[in-house]
Amino acid sequence: MFTGIIQSVGSMRTMTPKGGDIQLTIDAGKLDMNKIALGDSIAVNGVCLTVTAFDAHSFTVDCSRETLKLTTLGHLKPGSPVNLETALTLSTPLGGHLVSGHVDGLAEVESRSEEARATSFWLRAPEDLAKYIAKKGSVTIDGVSLTVNDVDGSRFRLTIIPHTLAQTIMGQYQAGSQVNLEIDVVARYLERLLAGQASSAKHPYADYMGSPYSVG
Repeated sequence: MFTGIIQSVGSMRTMTPKGGDIQLTIDAGKLDMNKIALGDSIAVNGVCLTVTAFDAHSFTVDCSRETLKLTTLGHLKPGSPVNLETALTLSTPLGGHLVSGHVDGLAEVESRSEEARATSFWLRAPEDLAKYIAKKGSVTIDGVSLTVNDVDGSRFRLTIIPHTLAQTIMGQYQAGSQVNLEIDVVARYLERLLAGQASSAKHPYADYMGSPYSVG
């Protein structure tokens, strides 16, 4: 799990094909590599990846075909900047929201405009994910925990303060940019809970299920 608070902007160093997958070596930027161990999780643009090798300035991870299909990582090039965050610990302040690092799909930046000192982005989510995005709810974009300001169908608006723009890769977003989208985990589990309740209600013996007198 992660918090969605970016700790460093690193950069892609090498992308090496490995039997249909890709091995990435990433320059860690200001990330404290003294606290990294083999097998640790690091979110790269919001994608939870496992460290397979590291040194004082970089780390290596493997990306499966599934990860490459569902995220923007396969479109990066050597030198591309990336948002980095190490995994949440019990002593980590939860400054954002609970982020799993499991990207649900890709959103696309539709427009960018300046609003006083802030920057406003309208993005379009895939139709099947749009229902999980609510005004004043949380989303994760390229690993950044953000609050949704407006929703219009499958479109949603984000207002980004100067600090966030400077400390993440969001400053590079333009119309047409594709970004990794993770919906709020609470919305995901709430849907599953409601679906389970609906299924139980339709069961012909729903009133008796769980009763001490049920036949089982």
